[in-house]
Amino acid sequence: MARVRFGPSPTGFLHLGGLRTALYNYIFAKQQRGSFVLRVEDTDQGRVVPGAAESIEDMLQWAGIPPDESPRRGGPFGPYQQSLRLEHYRAASEVLLDRGAAYRCFCTPQRLELLRKEALRNQQTPRYDNRCRHLTHKEVAEKLAQGLDWVVRFRLERGVEPFQDLVYGWNKHEVAEVEGDPVILKGDGFPTYHLANVVDDHHMGISHVLRGTEWLTSTSKHLLLYKAFGWDPPQFGHLPLLLNKDGSKLSKRQGDIFLERFAQEGYLPEALLDMITNCGSGFAEKQMGRTLEELISQFEISRITTHSALMDLEQLPEFNRIHLTRHIENEGLRQKLIRELQLLVEQVYGDQQVDKEVLEKEYVERVLLLRKGHIIHLKDLVLDNYSYLWVRPSVSREQLQTISVEVDEIGKLVLGLMTKPAAVWTIEELNKDLRNIQKETRETKYSSMMKLLRMAISGQQVKNQFQCWDLMVVCVVFNQHLSVLSRYWHLGWIYYKNLCQLLLGVKALT
Repeated sequence: MARVRFGPSPTGFLHLGGLRTALYNYIFAKQQRGSFVLRVEDTDQGRVVPGAAESIEDMLQWAGIPPDESPRRGGPFGPYQQSLRLEHYRAASEVLLDRGAAYRCFCTPQRLELLRKEALRNQQTPRYDNRCRHLTHKEVAEKLAQGLDWVVRFRLERGVEPFQDLVYGWNKHEVAEVEGDPVILKGDGFPTYHLANVVDDHHMGISHVLRGTEWLTSTSKHLLLYKAFGWDPPQFGHLPLLLNKDGSKLSKRQGDIFLERFAQEGYLPEALLDMITNCGSGFAEKQMGRTLEELISQFEISRITTHSALMDLEQLPEFNRIHLTRHIENEGLRQKLIRELQLLVEQVYGDQQVDKEVLEKEYVERVLLLRKGHIIHLKDLVLDNYSYLWVRPSVSREQLQTISVEVDEIGKLVLGLMTKPAAVWTIEELNKDLRNIQKETRETKYSSMMKLLRMAISGQQVKNQFQCWDLMVVCVVFNQHLSVLSRYWHLGWIYYKNLCQLLLGVKALT
């Protein structure tokens, strides 16, 4: 059974690149009926951001890909925070020291800085010169007796064996030829990434390591560590980079790649998961609108290519529109949206004497169904151009008269439509009747008459985004309001509700 892990450093909050790595691990684990582990790699204490670790787990939960084991959930291989596992790394480094696979290095930071500057002066890549690997046991004992500071370095050996990466195929990197011996345990007792991830992956039973391609060249180094311990390594798969659409790297300084930002702006997590997989590889074809269940069932690790994934954030609104439409169409998901929209209305319009009827489930649900496919975010429905859905518009008689001086005449004619039996109403019939009303006016054009009705009921002069017939639109969304029309044309509440229902093409309320 597959066991994979996502090991973010809490040096910042979860961004799209991290989400993509977590997602590929999650869908691989679920496809294999395995476990998805969250391990917080906080060994670089100087860069830890307070609250970042908790936020990362919160965002995984929000995204719908919660870990099976984590610092918060616990599990059989905890603790799942590396700063709480220091004894494991100390014991592991002692094993390597005893076997001669590692050694204590007493070089001062000043000497290491001189080595770095000298290499740069000679236009060479800075590397440690392995000076302390040649110290005798006696020399080491003397330095320890003097109380000198030390770190543990791992002896890199030449002749590394090739490994087969799940994405990049056969690989090997002769790290000993280009690098100095790496530090694996620092002077403060904290491990470096190289030691910590090898020790933890072994003790946590990780079977597959799916991580970013930036770690590909370090894998040979990690395999040398596995060999020194005598442990079987996991299978490695390195994921190509997720880049901006222009090929530039995602940067935390962009400020618009963090999941908190997308959540605050009202994007659905399904839209983000869909977008970051659609722009990459791992699937037989590109397809917008895939659910998490579909991602799990369609994923094929053999289809991940080595090409970088170019992400166009400008497409995210369309992804969100597709998934929001699916939520509205789904009975269970729609109920959640209804509750969220009710809260939004109270937050935005609560101090404007909202009619209680507009918060009723049936009304809110009707609004959602009417706007299905046209809104990008749920919060769009509480923007100013939809305010008439929730509060009574204030329209003066003078404003209506600027559209047509025949305000009262048009009102009487519209009221006359109410004498028709409800059973005979259809949208086509109503359309014809309204055009006939316009012909009875002296000088009001049909477009002006519809503009007048729109203004009276919605308080807006500009045609709303509803891609429906004008009068049906402005009435249906207002079917729980006491219309502005009633002030001018004495249209009773029950008759107005009837008219709204008739404009919907459904049986009138009685």
